[in-house]
Amino acid sequence: MEENDVVRSLAALAQPIRLRVFRALVVAGHAGLTPGTLTESLEVSGTSLSFHLKELMHSGLVSQERQGRNLVYRAAFEQMNGLLAYLTENCCQGEACATGCAPAC
Repeated sequence: MEENDVVRSLAALAQPIRLRVFRALVVAGHAGLTPGTLTESLEVSGTSLSFHLKELMHSGLVSQERQGRNLVYRAAFEQMNGLLAYLTENCCQGEACATGCAPAC
C-alpha cells in the first residue's frame, strides 16, 4: 500500500461518524448495509450519512453496489487489511508481539 493511500484512509477514519459507519459495515460483513439501515442504527441524518459515505468511498475503505432500487455499502476488506498490514509491517522489530493475534477477515 502506498503512503498516500494510507494517509487518505486514516484521514477518512479520523472523524467520529465515519468511524462509526465503517465499523458498522465491518460488522455487517460482505452482506453490507443500505443507507436506510445505517441512518436508523447510527441515528445519523441521510444527508450527513451521504457525505460521510462519499468520503469513505473516496478513501477506498468502502464500496457501493446497486441492487435493484437499493444501494448497498460494504467495507472494502482488502483495503482495510492492507492498511493494517502497512501499520504493523515492522511491528516489534520483527519479534512476536506481546498481544494476541486478531483473526484476519
